[in-house]
Amino acid sequence: MPLRRRLALIAAASVGVAILIAAAVCYFVVRDELRNEVNSALNAQATEVRRTGQVGQAPPGIPASAGGPAQYVQFVLANGLARHTRGLALPIDARVRLIATGERRGLYLSDVHVGDNHLRMLTMSVTLVNGEPAALQLARPLNGIDGILANLRLILMVLLVGGIAVAAALGRFAARRVLSPLGEVAQAAQHISETDDLTGRIRVHADDEVGQLAIRFNSMLDRLEGSRDALDDSVRAQRQLVADASHELRTPVTSLRTNIEVLLEGGELDPEDRRRLLSDVVEQSEELSALVADLIELARGDQPGTATEYVRLDRVAAESLARARRNAPEITFRPHLEPVVLDGVPERLGRAINNLLDNASRHSPPGATVDVTVDLEGVCVRDRGSGVPTADLPYVFDRFFRGSGSRGRQGSGLGLAIVRQVTEQHRGTASVANAPSGGAVFKLSLPVSPATGAGTSEGYERDSEASEIARTRV
Repeated sequence: MPLRRRLALIAAASVGVAILIAAAVCYFVVRDELRNEVNSALNAQATEVRRTGQVGQAPPGIPASAGGPAQYVQFVLANGLARHTRGLALPIDARVRLIATGERRGLYLSDVHVGDNHLRMLTMSVTLVNGEPAALQLARPLNGIDGILANLRLILMVLLVGGIAVAAALGRFAARRVLSPLGEVAQAAQHISETDDLTGRIRVHADDEVGQLAIRFNSMLDRLEGSRDALDDSVRAQRQLVADASHELRTPVTSLRTNIEVLLEGGELDPEDRRRLLSDVVEQSEELSALVADLIELARGDQPGTATEYVRLDRVAAESLARARRNAPEITFRPHLEPVVLDGVPERLGRAINNLLDNASRHSPPGATVDVTVDLEGVCVRDRGSGVPTADLPYVFDRFFRGSGSRGRQGSGLGLAIVRQVTEQHRGTASVANAPSGGAVFKLSLPVSPATGAGTSEGYERDSEASEIARTRV
């Protein structure tokens, strides 16, 4: 059954029960009031009879203001015979006979039917003028009251049926007005299931429970649309990554295969040519290894986050500096490392800083100085190379991007992409700019804080460098 119909039925049933209770109370109150008037008139005449004492031919009456004398009067003698009957002959039962013989005193009221007449009868014990006990029966008709009550029942029944009908109609109308936003929600859900279109929104009619439902449904659609856009972007990025990786892998693989085929031909090769080919094979193998490693690093960065820990960023930078000095001894690295910490993954942060230092050493002439700064703003690496062409600045951190100044140099074009990925995973941003005096400045803005109770990291950096040298000599 539709919800609107159920709400209409519930409204009709609720109103019907309320009207039924009100009608029943009204009916019984009116009935009791009308019957009490009859009872009061009968009791008033009985009181007048008792005040008189002995009763003669007819009992004393009461004034019209008190209801007037009873319409029907009958004496019942001790032998059970009726005498002095006025009007209808009233029924005589065993209780009346007991009162007539004097075995039972007092009075009682009862409803009796004589033919088509419905009467309210009072029976009481009296003493006749000759001293004999008898029973006096006074009766008043209830037909008029029954007619009034019948009309009242009809009116109340019509009121009940009409109230239920009006309540059902109003309930259906109200349900349609109240549930129309729910219908819009259902239509929106059906539209989404049929078309996968998440752009539609539900109009909020009022700030009530249904309005709150519409607001939350719209919010859910916003999140779903954002999640799907993010998923679509991720799929496009993965496809682009696969396409770019295939393109980048094709050149070294083709060159490597060509060199190997030449070596396998077994012809007479000059030793210098053989050495050059083998050197090319080694270089291309290293290039492939670096490219595969960078691809794995990028793929690992797209996976759910690794468990983090508090990391001394200055110490991670010091270890990266020791590695950079070993790999590029012709470059002077000048550190300024303040003790700072952040919540992160030390291996990923170290990889990002390593890539920045490798990039700076590749683009710096021999004997140049590279400044490395770690402070409350994050990490800053400044080289003294030729800088980044202005047209290339927006694309430096893109995957497989090779600027005009990088062509001809070894590299996969993924190092700076990894830098940006790691920085964003640590809730930071990566940026690049050209220094006024020459060279490029790479900055990693990270949410770092001072390391309490820690000294400077230059000593730690020197100890790390010494340990690296010692391990190299061994």
